[in-house]
Amino acid sequence: MNEEATIAGTITGIREATRELGDVIVLVVDDGSTDRSVAEAFAGGADHVVRHRINRGLARAYMTGLAVAMNLGADVIVNTDADNQYKATGIPALVQPILDGKADMVVGARPIEDIEHFSPLKKRLQRFGSRMVRLLSHTEVTDATSGFRAISRETALRLNTLSEYTYTLETLIQAGRSGLRVAWSISTPTRRRGSRP
Repeated sequence: MNEEATIAGTITGIREATRELGDVIVLVVDDGSTDRSVAEAFAGGADHVVRHRINRGLARAYMTGLAVAMNLGADVIVNTDADNQYKATGIPALVQPILDGKADMVVGARPIEDIEHFSPLKKRLQRFGSRMVRLLSHTEVTDATSGFRAISRETALRLNTLSEYTYTLETLIQAGRSGLRVAWSISTPTRRRGSRP
């Protein structure tokens, strides 16, 4: 979507946070933006941008990103938001369990109770939803809806989403039920996320 105001800063943060990780490729999936998001992504240092001409939804954008990342030879794939919702400084903690051979997927779990702009109802729904996903997926992830996550190449090859709207719950359930090792790390959001167009 339209992220021209934040995407360059997001990419800069990723570059700074991943200097010690070796060969890092920044891939942006543009899901039908109508602003200068693509130009700003390249200005911010993106290596590749793949475009959906129209908005196809979060799940399709995620699967496009996985497919292109694998074609580019990625061993570990990190997903984050272009609006800088998640701190890029959390990326090393996301990828380390995969690099150490201890996990196949790592989810950046937000401290839901500490997020001031989440209403009590939203916090309760987050807790309930994550509890249900833990039961269905046989995992211990505490924030099932977090899009900040890392997966190994082998895991990416095994995931598929049928939903057009979200991938977070479906891929967690698939991973857990397939016997993949799912871990989590604490990830503090950088800012309040505004309403989406």
